[in-house]
Amino acid sequence: MSRNLDMTALRAFATVAEVGGVTRAAGLLHLTQSAVSMQLKRLEEALGRALFDRSGRRVTLTADGEQLLGYARRMLALNDEVWLRFTDAAFEGEITLGVPNDVVYPALPPVLQRFHAEYPRMKVSLVSSYTERLKQMFRRGDCDLILTTETALDAGGQTLSTLPLVWVGAPGGQAWRQRPLRLAFESRNIFRGDVEAALDAAAIPWEMAVTSDMSRTIEVTCAADLAVHALLEGSVPATLETIDHGGTLPALRSMQVNLYVADTLKGQAGQALVALLRQAYGET
Repeated sequence: MSRNLDMTALRAFATVAEVGGVTRAAGLLHLTQSAVSMQLKRLEEALGRALFDRSGRRVTLTADGEQLLGYARRMLALNDEVWLRFTDAAFEGEITLGVPNDVVYPALPPVLQRFHAEYPRMKVSLVSSYTERLKQMFRRGDCDLILTTETALDAGGQTLSTLPLVWVGAPGGQAWRQRPLRLAFESRNIFRGDVEAALDAAAIPWEMAVTSDMSRTIEVTCAADLAVHALLEGSVPATLETIDHGGTLPALRSMQVNLYVADTLKGQAGQALVALLRQAYGET
């Protein structure tokens, strides 16, 4: 019996674990969903352990899966390091990518990981900020490409996906039942005005319990069940959950995830990064 782990299956496992689903992982790996599922099955059979809990709506790791993920990351990093050391990586340079805080997770980390594996000498400088500032930087030429969350598309951009805003709060929390409804938002959050308008239209009293420039502060406040927040569907961190309010809270509008690419971003590496972003966020 073979005692060698299949690196391709291991990369598929790590990618699915990091993005939270087979569909998104398949796009990043340039494989079909069935091929990724088959690799996961073979890996589980080889180890004799269930790595994913598939009983719920979301694919989550079992205890064995969580332990394997740590090993997988180290093994894949070493594999990529060896590949870099003994191959000729001809592409060198730097790309500045701007992404709003609200869509960094879960799609971006595997995109950057995959890009680094394919173009290890290309540096990606990541700027995480709010959409308005990113668009200003893009116009000044400070970013080579940006993702935005907005309600419309400017000339030259491309809409990758249109996603509804959802109410989020602490897992099993009760803050959403309180009146006035306590909100927590960043001061420049683009969703804030829409949320306030929706509550006003529904005649639901509310108060801004926490305002901060730090997204982490907002996340911690909501995770402590002290307030609620709104995020794009599919971008809810593990510390929070979508609130199943049964219509008690108003429905929120949808937002576009848009991509803007500078005319100066040319070459194979730059286009490869654009393709990875389109695959990841187009399937969010």
